[in-house]
This record gives sequence, structure tokens and C-alpha cells, in this order.
Amino acid sequence: MGKRKGGNKTLAPLSQKSSSSNGYLVVEAKITTANNPSFDGAVGVVENEVDVAEERAGSSHFDDPLKVEALVGSDKTSADYYFDSYSHFGIHEEMLKDIVRTKTYQNAIYQNAFIFKNKVVLDVGAGTGILSLFCAKAGAKHVYAVECSLMADMAKEIVQTNGLSNVITVLKGKIEDIELPIDRVDVIISEWMGYFLLFENMLNTVLYARDKWLIDDGIILPDKASLYLTAIEDAEYKEDKIEFWNSVYGFDMSCIKKQAMAEPLVDVVDQNQIVTNCLLLKTMDISKMTAGDMSFTVPFKLMAERNDFIHALVAYFDVAFTRCHKLMGFSTGPRSKATHWKQTVLYLEDVLTICEGEVLSGSMSVEPNKKNPRDIEIMLRYSLNGKRCQISRTQYYKMR
Repeated sequence: MGKRKGGNKTLAPLSQKSSSSNGYLVVEAKITTANNPSFDGAVGVVENEVDVAEERAGSSHFDDPLKVEALVGSDKTSADYYFDSYSHFGIHEEMLKDIVRTKTYQNAIYQNAFIFKNKVVLDVGAGTGILSLFCAKAGAKHVYAVECSLMADMAKEIVQTNGLSNVITVLKGKIEDIELPIDRVDVIISEWMGYFLLFENMLNTVLYARDKWLIDDGIILPDKASLYLTAIEDAEYKEDKIEFWNSVYGFDMSCIKKQAMAEPLVDVVDQNQIVTNCLLLKTMDISKMTAGDMSFTVPFKLMAERNDFIHALVAYFDVAFTRCHKLMGFSTGPRSKATHWKQTVLYLEDVLTICEGEVLSGSMSVEPNKKNPRDIEIMLRYSLNGKRCQISRTQYYKMR
């Protein structure tokens, strides 16, 4: 396959990639998993019945220092710049212009005003306050918009400019540190998802807010999130991103290759590169789960749909608003409209030669980094026993 357009930084204009019908965001293609469920954009979700066995080991898969090579600059983590990065308008512009993301939230709020009418709402990680503005327009009694970064100051001005200061109160600070002027809220809304769903670990903050402030039978939006896995052929791009270090203007810089391999790449994947089925790894119920559920081990079996080569595994996620009158949500998969989350590419050390019908099996372990929970540690075990390729390997990745 050809190199992906836009590299790992840019996203094709969303105005060219999205469409709407009757106010709902529509995704033209379906995400297919092992049992052939589908997610039709923001309109509906078919509940997946795949049984995914989860292991919860007593000790971490990442404790053995001999197994995990120290990465250059590993003492610096996303915590060093996380809140500061959200003080810059550029990241908010990118998120607001992500039509799949923002229109789905807008539709979920406006088309389900019964959830918000005369209710007290908590917006966790409010940013510019866009979700709070939607909730106010939908008839919320009051909205408390909590934002830790300096963008909180802009959010206050935006609220005032739009004449909603009597409905929206912007609170600057961490959810874990601030105190609301009320004891309970009826609804929590948040756009907490990071790359690979869990990067930056904002979900933990949402769970904290849920346990502290949400009334019994209160509503969290969105309330379901699912992580998926597939495999792709990616020879040319892997050559450009990984093998490049073998010879840089005639010099051997292959020591960097291991570093590059261990850092997942966030990028837009062409759906034509997909070699196997797309498999549901894990579904999280935000209304019921605990913080410990963000650490998990799940098995996978990916069956080749054609003769090809596998260079990487690709992870993506769906989110769903199941408490709406009509099920709504969106997918970040390669067969759906592009979003700013793109997909997460984990390159394999080996090039796997796989034949149609053969199965790449293994397990994926995921847990927050112990030093900085906003970073994600991933351990991938995989094996293939095919006609033309037999391999078994364990690889480690770190999103930071």
C-alpha cells in the first residue's frame, strides 16, 4: 500500500469527510468485528456479544526491568505538559473542528433535551465550554464547567459573551481539588477520550466526579466506550518511519529504531490496508466501572481476510450515548469518518506473511504508567503458525 497521506500530523479536511442527515451524523461504512456487529456512525450501535476473557494478574506485566528497555527521555512524561498544552487555543480549534466529535455531542444534547431540562449538569474538562453551552441551550437548570488549564479564563469570557453567565458557572482547577457549591449533580458530561482511548487518563477524573457528585441513577454522557484491534499491511510507511534509522545520510542510527518501535504512532490508516477482521477487545461502562478496570489483559484472534503481509496492529475506539432516546455515538476506526483521534499504530518487529484464513493470536495488556498515570504501557504477545510464517514474540510499547 502507498504511504498514508498527511503523515502523522495532519488530518484531511473534515468538511470533505463528513455528512449529515436529519441532524444526525452519518458514517457511511460499518465497523466489522468477529461477530459482525456494526456501528452506523452517530445513529446507532449494535451491541457486541463477543465474549472477551479478561485476566487481572496480581502483579504488573511491566514490573520486570529486564524486559522493558529504558526509553531516551523516559523521565519526562505527559504530566509535564498535559495541562499547559490545553491552555493553547490550537488544540481546542482542532477538537471543535472535528465535526464527528463535536456534532455528535451537540446532537446527543439537543435531540435529548429531556435529559437536561431543569437538571444540574457537571462538565468535566470543559475546555472552551462548548459542551456546557450546548447543555444550557438544551434547558439545563445550571451547568458547572470545570477546567484546569488557563482556557478556563477564556471559557468564562465566552459564557459571558453569549449571555449565559446565569446558567453556566466556570470553575478553574482540578476536579480532585475543587468544591462545587452543591452536593450532587444530575448529569455528568465529558469529552475525556484520548488517543488509544485511554491515553492521558482523563477517564479516571470522570470516575472521581461520578463517585463524588452524581446522584443515584444519574446520567453520564457518553456512557460506553469500546476498544478494537485489527492488523494492517504497511510496508512503505514502516520503511519510512522505522527502517529509516538504519541508514541516515550514510550513518547508522539504528539505536533509535528500538525507541521508534516502542512508541505507538497516531495516524490515519487507509481502510484498504486492513488485512484481518476488526475485533472488539474491551467495552467500558463508564456508569459502573472502577479505576482499576483501566488495567486489563485481553486475548485476541485476528483472522486474515486475504493473502498479505502484516506490519502493524492498529487500535481504535467507539463511544456510545446509550441513555439517549435513540442510540447515538461515533467510531474512530479506519472505515469511519476521520477524527482528530485518528488511529493508534503499533509496529511489529517482524513482517508476518499470512495467508487467507490463518489466525494471528495473542494478548494485549494495558495499564497506566506507575510514575505518571497519564501515560500508557502496552504489552503485546503475538504468535502465528502459518504455512509461510511461524513466529512468537512479545513487544512493549509506551504512549507518553
